[in-house]
This record gives sequence, structure tokens and C-alpha cells, in this order.
Amino acid sequence: MSTESTVTTPSAPALARPLSQFGDHRDELGRGPALLAILLAALGGGLVTLAGWVVFRSVSLPAFSTSMVTRALATVGIVATLVVVGVLLFFWIRDEHSAGPRPRWRAWLTTVVSYLSPALLVLSSIGLPLSASRLWLDGIQVDQVFRTQFLTRMADSATHADMNYLDLPTFYPMGWFWLGGRLANVLGIPGWEVFQPWALISLALCGCLLVPLWQRLVGSLPVATAIALTTTAVTLTIGAEEPYSAVIAMGVPAAAFLCSRAFHGSWLSTLGLALFLGASASFYTLFTGAISLTVVSFVAIITAVLERRWEPIVRLVCIGVGSLALAAICWGPYVLGVLRSDVPINSTAQHYLPEEGTQIPVPFLAPTIIGLLCLIGLVYLFLRQSNRDIRTLGWALGGAYLWIAASMVLTLLGSTLLGFRLEILVVLIMATAGILALAELRMHGIDKLWPQGFSPATNRRITAAFMAVLVLGGVFYAQRIPEENESAIDHAYTDTDGYGERADRYTSDSSGHYQEIQRFLEDHGVVPNESVMLTDEKLFMAYHPYWGFNAFTSHYANPLSQFDARNKQIETWANDSWDQTPEEFLDALDSAPWRGPDAMLFRGSLEDSADGFKTHLAEDIYPNQPNVRYRAVFFDSAVFDEAHWAMEQIGPFVVAVRTD
Repeated sequence: MSTESTVTTPSAPALARPLSQFGDHRDELGRGPALLAILLAALGGGLVTLAGWVVFRSVSLPAFSTSMVTRALATVGIVATLVVVGVLLFFWIRDEHSAGPRPRWRAWLTTVVSYLSPALLVLSSIGLPLSASRLWLDGIQVDQVFRTQFLTRMADSATHADMNYLDLPTFYPMGWFWLGGRLANVLGIPGWEVFQPWALISLALCGCLLVPLWQRLVGSLPVATAIALTTTAVTLTIGAEEPYSAVIAMGVPAAAFLCSRAFHGSWLSTLGLALFLGASASFYTLFTGAISLTVVSFVAIITAVLERRWEPIVRLVCIGVGSLALAAICWGPYVLGVLRSDVPINSTAQHYLPEEGTQIPVPFLAPTIIGLLCLIGLVYLFLRQSNRDIRTLGWALGGAYLWIAASMVLTLLGSTLLGFRLEILVVLIMATAGILALAELRMHGIDKLWPQGFSPATNRRITAAFMAVLVLGGVFYAQRIPEENESAIDHAYTDTDGYGERADRYTSDSSGHYQEIQRFLEDHGVVPNESVMLTDEKLFMAYHPYWGFNAFTSHYANPLSQFDARNKQIETWANDSWDQTPEEFLDALDSAPWRGPDAMLFRGSLEDSADGFKTHLAEDIYPNQPNVRYRAVFFDSAVFDEAHWAMEQIGPFVVAVRTD
């Protein structure tokens, strides 16, 4: 986080000005103040967001999916946030031409509001629209089921537990989920319910800490605030449904700057980059791999070769060792499990290629405000290659595109690199470059080229008009965040939550029976976190921390779990049950290589059980899209006799609990 940049001489052209001098010297943050400001901004943003969430829960607003009231209030909050920030920063910029100090009260107010503005944007654009629901974006649809299950597990257990399998270390990075679980414990709510507040807090927290971080990097509070707000708005528009990856994506442009400075003498930047990569590996490993291979390592090697010195390689080793040490906190138990395993290790996590994964993202051609900003940023990246900060930002963009292209090529080998997930990095890098371009345009605008043509008053009016255009452009884009997330917000209201309720107050679906199923299980000694269940009701497992005999799909299954073998075991149990006595069936359950189920949850009927009880098995059929096929298997109802099983019909479900 050093303020180093390309060295210039007094006679150098204006456009070669270091990027650490976008404002006057009063904006610059020293190392100590910068670190303190980052800490306080993150803490303040998190607390403000938590307080806002508590307030939203205490008021009764109509559902976003059935009323325009919440949408209108969200727009008011967005507009108020951006206008207040814009006005305060206008006076801040105007003070740059003043010889005297800024008024102390206004300096503090502007700094506090700027540092907290991303949190206010998150609350206004996402927090308010979701205020009448307990669920996060996309409700409990598709991938949110697995994320919710992981949060439920982490709220119930502070260890490296797998989200589904008993006695296995987690394969998926637990950083974000572990922290969310601790928040659930503090708030006294279940893991699935903490998804919404923790997602809001983590997004806001990261947005807020970007302000002092970028202020340190570019030496300007207005530019830093603009980058942080733009980053937050873009992230909320295209990546908020997956908050644990979004918070890492938000820091990638800044990481490129740190990379530039780390390999040119800044040990603080070296430390910052190691911490970022370690946190990234603990939150979302895909971005860690992409950034490490295509940006960090590349920049270090190129710098070492071109400048003929070993220091960049030494720093690269330090970054690698430091980040791996931090990542080992989350990954250590799984790596040890792999090293000690005597079973085949198989993962299909990368067997996914949606339509967007077959195209190169070109956001700079989109007819939107952000599209225009990305176009400006792309041009700027080419024009300012003489500056190593911007050059490294350009390499980060090139690295993202390289990863996306390589992901498509890798399909020839039967897998992917999940390249479509890097689209958010492409947009954020270009948008950040666009903000830097506009900031430099303000510094080297008409008044610089033709100073004799404008009076100080005219220059102030030009600055005011410039700020007004930027603020209104930001308002136009940001007020569309709820609209862009409309489908995801609707799911948060129409899906049934863990209490069996829908936030829009309509009748719940079959998952409304889960509470009754849970009571029946506990009444018969089947305790969450101690019992294994066999079921295909993934929503039930997302809301209640039972251990699953098998995961729902191989793509989220732990590679140590022997997913395919377990599937075959379930199918064998089902097929053989039609020719077994109840005692033989129990012996079969007990003879498996893994702990057998203490309870089973089926679809079926106790009164009309001739066709048996149904569950589903998932099969990976990549490269087909969709990449999962489900098929039903049926257990003979006759093997569930009263001597060994307690049976109950609850809605469309049959619950079977072992009693022997």
C-alpha cells in the first residue's frame, strides 16, 4: 500500500504524473493512518449495516414482489446517499484551490460519509428490498441451497466440518461461512437466517474499506470514494447472490496496484498482497488461482527479467509463503485428509459450462452507463501503459481474459476453469480504470490546456457540472440495482424459509412441513449434528444441520466422500429391499463402509405404499447442459416394520426413524 508510482521529473509531461497525486497533499494517507482508517472504515461499515438490518426487521414493509413501496424507498435511499456524498466531495475538491485549511467539521463529515457511503448504498439498494424477507437473493434456489447448508453447518459447528458428510474436513473454503456462523451465534439466529445480514455486512464492509485503501493508493478522497461506490454498485448488480466470491472480486483492482508496488520496493504492499491472496483462498479459491497465476506471478517474473534483479522473485516467494500459511488455516485439514486417504479422490466441481461460459465478455460495448465507463477505462489502459500501476491493471485484465479463454479450451479435456465466473473481474477492472481516466481528465482538462481562457469562477462551475454529471450517472445506474436483481429478490419472497413461511404471506409449498418433520425426528432421538439422514430433500438439509449420507450432486460433494460409491450403495439398498426381510435390510444398512442412516425422509404414502418410498439420485452428465440428471429409486415399504422403525406421514413425506 505504498504511495510509490512511476518516477517522473519536473519536466515530465503532465500525463506522466504519478497516480498517487490525484488530489492535493492533504488527501494523502501515511502508512499508519491508512491502516487505522481501513480498520475503522471496515468496522464502521459493518456496524452501520448491522444496525440498518436490525431497523429494517423492526418495521413492517410490504413484500418487494407484491408492492412498489419498497422499491420507491430504496430509490430514495440510493439518491440521498449519492447526492449527499457528491455535494460534500464537490466542496472537498473546491477546497483544493484554497490556501487555507478546510473547516474541521466539514473535513470530518466528508471523510466519515465517504468512508461509510458503500454501506449506505448496500442497505438502500439490497437491504431495503429484502427487508420483509429472511432469505438472501435467489432465496433457496439451486446453488443457494448448498451455500445455505454450509452456513447452517458453520453456525452449528465452529470446526472444519464438511457441510454434509460426517467426519470429513470441508472441501469448500470455509472463511466466509465460518465468520457468518459466528455472527449467527452472536445474534442467536440459525445459520440459514444469518445469510442475509452477513451477506449485507460483508459486502458493505469490503466496500467501505476500499475507500481508505484507494485513498492511500491514489492520494485522493474523491477518486477513492468514486472507485469504491462504483465497485460496490457493479458488484451488487452482477455478483451479489454469491457474496463470498463478490467480496474478493471487489478487491482485485486494488490488488493489481499492490502487485505493481510490491515488486518495486514496498514491503507493506507485499504484506497486503499476501493477506489478500490468503483471504481469497479462504473465501473463494477460483479467484486466488486466477490472480496468482495470471497476474502476481507474471508481473514478478516480467519485472525480474526486464530489470535484471532477483528482488521481485524473493518478494513473490514471500507472498506465496505468507498467503499459503494463511490459507492453511482453512485448507490444512482437507489437504491432510487427501494425503492420508486410501480411497479415490474425485471432484466434478468444474464440470459446469453455461451459455455465458462460451462467450468472451465485452462490457465496454454494452449500451449502459457502466458500458461507457468500461469503454473509457479500456482506452485509458492502452494510453497510460507508461505508468506501471495502470500497466499492471491492464495485465490483470489480460490475465482474466486469458483464464476465460483457457477455460473454453480446457473443455477438450473434459473439464473447465469456470471462466464465466471471472466476468465480474473484467467489469470491475475496466470500471476502475474508467474512474481513474475521468479523474485524470479533471486534472488535465480544458483549464490546463487553455488556462488563460477561464477564470477561477468558471473553473468551479465546470467542476460542479462535472460532479453533477457523475452523480446523476451514478444515480441512474444505482437505482436500477433492485430492478436488475428483481428475479433474485422475488425468490427471496416466494420461497419457503426455515420457519415454514413465505415472506409474501402466500401459502408455503411442501417445505412448509419441515418444522413438523423436525419435531418428529427430535421426539424420536434423531438429533441434528449427531445423526445421519438419507434424503433427497436438500432444502430440509439446508435448514437443519443433520449429516447427509450423500450429497445431492457430485458438484458440491466432498472429493473424499466417494460420492459415486455412495450413490451405488443407496441404489443397492433400494433394489435389494424388495427381496429382503426387515432384519436383512437392517444388516445391509449396517454393513456399508460408511455410517448408515439413522433416519430416512422419502416421498410416498403410508396408506398406499405398494409402489414403495421414493428418493432421487443425481448423476453428473457433463458436458451436457444441464449437467445433472436425476433418477428415482424406490424402497420397499415392507422392510420398514414397526419393530425396528418409527414411521410417520407428514404431508407428502414419509419419515422413517430407526428405533433398534
